Amino acid sequence: MNLTLILQLFTVLFLSELIVTTVSTIFLTTLLPRPQVKINFQPPKTKQKPHIIIILADDLGWNDVSFHGSDQIPTPNIDALACNGIILNNHYVPALCTPSRSALMTGKNPIHLGMQHSVLYPTEPRGLPLSEKLLPQYLQEIGYKTHAVGKWHLGYFKKQYTPTYRGFDSHFGYWNGLEDYYTHIAQEPDPLYNEYKGFDMRRNLTVAWDTAGKYATDLFTNEAVRLINEHDTERPMFLYLAHLAAHKGNEDQLLRAPDEEIAKFSYILDPERRIQAAVVSKLDQSVGDVMDALRSRGMLKNSIVVFMSDNGAPTNGILSNQGSNYPLRGIKNSPWEGGTRGVAAIWSPLIRKSKRVSNQMMFMSDWLPTLLSAAGVDRMQLGNIDGFDLWPSLVSGKISPRSEIVINIDDLADYAAIRRGDFKYIIGQTETGSAWLGASGDPSEGVSPRYDPYKVLYSKTGVAISGVITAKQAMELNEKKKENIKIVYDTSSKTNFQEKILTSEDIIEMRKKAQIKCNVTEKDKIPCEPMIAPCLFNIEQDPCEMVNLAGKSPLNLIIFETILIKHGLTVIPPSNLDGDPRSDPSLWNNTWTSWTETNPLMLAYTNIKQPEDVNQAMTVISIIFCVFLIGAIIVFKYQKINLNNLGNPEH
Repeated sequence: MNLTLILQLFTVLFLSELIVTTVSTIFLTTLLPRPQVKINFQPPKTKQKPHIIIILADDLGWNDVSFHGSDQIPTPNIDALACNGIILNNHYVPALCTPSRSALMTGKNPIHLGMQHSVLYPTEPRGLPLSEKLLPQYLQEIGYKTHAVGKWHLGYFKKQYTPTYRGFDSHFGYWNGLEDYYTHIAQEPDPLYNEYKGFDMRRNLTVAWDTAGKYATDLFTNEAVRLINEHDTERPMFLYLAHLAAHKGNEDQLLRAPDEEIAKFSYILDPERRIQAAVVSKLDQSVGDVMDALRSRGMLKNSIVVFMSDNGAPTNGILSNQGSNYPLRGIKNSPWEGGTRGVAAIWSPLIRKSKRVSNQMMFMSDWLPTLLSAAGVDRMQLGNIDGFDLWPSLVSGKISPRSEIVINIDDLADYAAIRRGDFKYIIGQTETGSAWLGASGDPSEGVSPRYDPYKVLYSKTGVAISGVITAKQAMELNEKKKENIKIVYDTSSKTNFQEKILTSEDIIEMRKKAQIKCNVTEKDKIPCEPMIAPCLFNIEQDPCEMVNLAGKSPLNLIIFETILIKHGLTVIPPSNLDGDPRSDPSLWNNTWTSWTETNPLMLAYTNIKQPEDVNQAMTVISIIFCVFLIGAIIVFKYQKINLNNLGNPEH
């Protein structure tokens, strides 16, 4: 037998088998909807686990919500959530999108994930390590239906890093860190690959071309409401609604909002700040729509709703959005309070001590153990994570177990920030601003309407939570507006589970308590140069970081430097990588996609403009298969292989 011919035949047969297998794999795993793992969940005989809803704003500044005291941008729905629940006034976050979301999903500090430096760029072949177990995976295991809506920003260079492979039953949204609000085109911010841009909106793994031209906030809100309306309320739900608002779109564009929304803020003199206000207003309406949907399904009576921002606002610099962290110092991607002290509030009927402002420290990594605790999972079952279980503190107002926060240790950016007790330590800083920036709401910026607590009470969120407009509230409104108000009392949907319904006086009082004032005169200021020497601030007395105490408190300085050394020994080096030109959307039908798949036919699949058109996809695959088959026949003919004589020893 001719060994060469046998090897050639074997090779052709092997390639044919490989082609068939590859085609089947593409069809089953890529073109058809990805089958979800069925969970044989039996509802527990004990009390049903609470529905958990996280609404995450993007780049929202401290002074961009009205419950912190500013009248410039009214946020009645967000205020109603916060004032009915707990305003978290010492809620710390990593200063950038990817690190913040990494901490939220894992319960770990980004320094222990290699995710502490910068953000995940579209061209980077990396993501949140697959070895990490994420919040939705924990929740799936105990019977939750899990949904992600909006921004991901934790990796997609391989599909295994995308949401539906990381514990979410569904995802509707975008994989990158930003996109245009209408076109959903994302442009690579990295100057080396700045010409790369592509479409980025998906339903699970399928490109959602039909969303082009539709406003992102509306798309995500409508999807969240749809999921709530279609949910089996006998099963607990985890909804992660991560909005694009108020992140800037692409660098060469202004923020975008509907014209009619922008027109509502004509009193703001700065046109860019006016757009910011409109973007935040749409975000506020989204909160109201979600809360109203939860009310209509009877889910609010057993829900935990968290509203927060991933980091502070980038008032200036790259991708700035005219958000305001006033009166806090610094901006996004800085170690100062303006970048790391985030807007946050929680509401739930399960919280016994509500309608208060909490000044207890909390870090983004605490949410995983805290929410799992509320769902009945013990902190000791979670292994080696950094987060604290603060659920008992939130429910009853007990003292928080957290007294120290490593905000970041970033060797590449050469800075660190730590909060311990009343004090905060900073050494080094990023290139972004360390000044006091952003709109204050001062009349010189335009005369804002006076804050109206009644708009908070009668917002969708306010009505959803209170369940009724009480006679007392109606009389208050009658007296104020001198008109008859119809008292609403719907017994079929009443959800008044709180002992005392929120009043206008409560709202005014909570706003006062949540408002930060600097209270430092010019002569009392002590400058700080963190690139030269460490800085130390008493945040409790000096939240605006104006008085550097490093020279007056050497003992505290030594304590912080000891803490820095201790935690520095545990740091995992940043995982940042150079961009990969294979990610260029122009290679993938102008879409951002998982570009490192080994499948040789992935390119052909992606170049089909409408991936849901399976017939068209199969036509392309059939053509490719025929080309390979014809090639095999040519090889046989060229070599004059006689299949009948292969067994003849003379050959």
